[in-house]
Amino acid sequence: MLKFIKGHMETIDGVEVYPMISLLIFFIFFVALFWWVFTAKKDYIKEVSNIPLDTKKDSAL
Repeated sequence: MLKFIKGHMETIDGVEVYPMISLLIFFIFFVALFWWVFTAKKDYIKEVSNIPLDTKKDSAL
């Protein structure tokens, strides 16, 4: 099965650019996430982390 896919992909012109694009997107996403984690305000992190424990704002189901 993999041999069929590999052979088929080799016939496409410019296919080697897609793994590089996906790696670049992956890298940019995690760098942005890393940057956001270290620059987020501590008050916001504390407020968001307490949302599951907050019983006052629960809606009636």
